[in-house]
Amino acid sequence: MRVVEVTAYGGPEVLRMSRRPEPEAGDVPGRVRVRLKAAGVNQADLRIRAGHYADSVGSLKPPFILGTDFAGKLLDPAPGMAVGTRVAGFVPWYDELTGEGTYAEVVQVAPEWLAPIPDDVDHTVAASLPLASAAAQQGLDRIALPAGSTLLVTGGSTVVGRLAVQYASAAGLRVVAVAHEGDESELKILGAEHALPRGTPEDVIDRVLAAVPEQVDGVFDGALLGEDIIPVLKDGGVFVAIAPDRVPAPQRNIRVEAVRAVPDATRLAESLQKVADRELITRVADVLPLEEVAEAHRRAESGHRPGRIILMI
Repeated sequence: MRVVEVTAYGGPEVLRMSRRPEPEAGDVPGRVRVRLKAAGVNQADLRIRAGHYADSVGSLKPPFILGTDFAGKLLDPAPGMAVGTRVAGFVPWYDELTGEGTYAEVVQVAPEWLAPIPDDVDHTVAASLPLASAAAQQGLDRIALPAGSTLLVTGGSTVVGRLAVQYASAAGLRVVAVAHEGDESELKILGAEHALPRGTPEDVIDRVLAAVPEQVDGVFDGALLGEDIIPVLKDGGVFVAIAPDRVPAPQRNIRVEAVRAVPDATRLAESLQKVADRELITRVADVLPLEEVAEAHRRAESGHRPGRIILMI
């Protein structure tokens, strides 16, 4: 089967198309096979490929296969799902550390990672959701602010940021979102009370404090700004980081939480159904064939268009 390997740590040029044996049923006890139709390109993929986490992945060395998000069809029966069922999920790549990701034609996954895809949701849209929705929901769980509190969401134009805005608004939080210029009106429709344009950290701080002079109660840092954005947060507030290398040092009695999303098939199934019902909005920025994975990484790193880049397989 076709796979994409990271041959060494570095830029997108280290990604190489290769072939590996296709897994057989039962190769890994307790796992089922999924033939992929689509895989998402996540910021974590870019950071792993670039070597940012090289010291924290144990003995795993290139060559390995990147990729977390996926959508495809079951090749083996799973509890409650027959062969051929369209499914989506994500591989907890960083926890598994097997180097077997989703930039491949077939993956072996735990059945409890899988959620069925509703008929009205295509594979590309489904593949944009799993990791982002888990990170948004589990990050908000960590924030644990009561209704009426004010939450800043940086990276509001990204998939995880857009979902965080929607989930937080539905939970009764007052949301301030920082987003790409031109996305402000859409984010307000999605639930943001204030939608502010991006800029330098200093610009963002000034804009947030102009909108919320009393400072915010919590920060969901989808843009990985880290400690640069801490001045907008009240003493005793809460900060959630979604990248392990962007966790600010605690100060002013601020509670700092880092979230590494874990699969939650029940919540994913609910979110996919909300996407089908037009109650939850994700965003696909580009769709490229697996063979153009290096270009996909270049586009993701350049931030040329907000949203998830999807590899068609």
